[in-house]
Amino acid sequence: MRARVLAAATVAVLLSTGTAVPADAAPPTALALGVTAPCPKLPTPAVTRPPRPTPPEPVPAHRAVGGEALATPGLVVPPGTPAPPPVTATSWLVADLDSGAVLGGCGPHEYATPASVQKLLLAATMLPKLDPKQVATVTREDLDIEPGSSAVGLLVGGRYPVETVWLGLLLQSGNEAANLLARLGAGSTEAGVREMNAEARRLGALQTHAVTPSGLDGPGQFTSAYDLALIARVCFANPTFRRYALTERAQIPAQPALRKRGFQIQNENPLIHEYPGALGGKTGFTDLARHTYVGAAERNGRRLVVTLLNAERRPVRAWEQGARLLDWGFSLPPDSSVGRLVQPGEVSEDGAVASPSAAPDAGAAVAAGRSSGGAPEWLGGAVVGGSAGLVGLLAALLAVGRRRRRPRRRAVRWD
Repeated sequence: MRARVLAAATVAVLLSTGTAVPADAAPPTALALGVTAPCPKLPTPAVTRPPRPTPPEPVPAHRAVGGEALATPGLVVPPGTPAPPPVTATSWLVADLDSGAVLGGCGPHEYATPASVQKLLLAATMLPKLDPKQVATVTREDLDIEPGSSAVGLLVGGRYPVETVWLGLLLQSGNEAANLLARLGAGSTEAGVREMNAEARRLGALQTHAVTPSGLDGPGQFTSAYDLALIARVCFANPTFRRYALTERAQIPAQPALRKRGFQIQNENPLIHEYPGALGGKTGFTDLARHTYVGAAERNGRRLVVTLLNAERRPVRAWEQGARLLDWGFSLPPDSSVGRLVQPGEVSEDGAVASPSAAPDAGAAVAAGRSSGGAPEWLGGAVVGGSAGLVGLLAALLAVGRRRRRPRRRAVRWD
């Protein structure tokens, strides 16, 4: 009887916070493993994909970076807010680029493969190091990419300004451009990947491990929606990156010595053409990673970023799913928060906060989430979907006279 009462109360709280609960879903009957609010999902078509790689063992401290409420495989949103739109992505996150507030997410710290959104980590690492006016010569090793994968069309022996190579990377998702930029920045492609991983650790993106500079699949290569938001925040803080990301088309220069004409490339991110206030972003796809996406936009002085992993393009394309989540984020009050994006250098490799005096109180930010318009005030601002929501729910149920016994916690085009 007690279990049924607790389950009913749990579902009632999920509904009161605007969280979608499937009509045919059985109510949870055991709280020992925590309460996970389901993410609103669109139906997805059956697809053929390679076997998914086994992710690393989860590290609790890594999953709690940015706030304990983010350590959930399910939905985490501020209480009293409308439910986010359903998407096909298995994990996503919406955050404020300026304040760092995380507005909501689905499995923010779940491991997934990145595809070409990994090129943002390359940009965060190498963009400050390379002179855009430097002229680079392409080697045969730079063109060592997956056959049939995305390429901008650089030629062995061709000479290109570094700025042109960046545009080829970000507009056309050129995988050979990624190899070239990693080599230029670190001396070799392999050294470039090592520097990318060092940069990820500096940023606090502790679940990110790069194996290729382009995002082409490699054993042990993972990231998370939260980590991508950290990386994107650094990129969008760079005015040169913002200019590249909003460039609609660019000219790849002719190579007279190779008797090849120049040609034009176009930006393949539809957000910049279709979404008012778009700041740019990056698309990605491999058979293994499926569709991945990072996009940012500005509205009424707020700049938000959305990250999606493991999405399908039907019934709604990944960038459109991102646009819908951006709309949802902009609809929330400016003080909404379920966590935050940590600052570079703030978190050590074991997940501990290295500079607590400089770090805002993530717990206070979560508790400050709005509790009106849905969730009862006695929940005390608890966020449903994470461990903070579980604690608030259990405390509330025990406080209203339930038994005092404490539950035990226990080949396709590769972009």
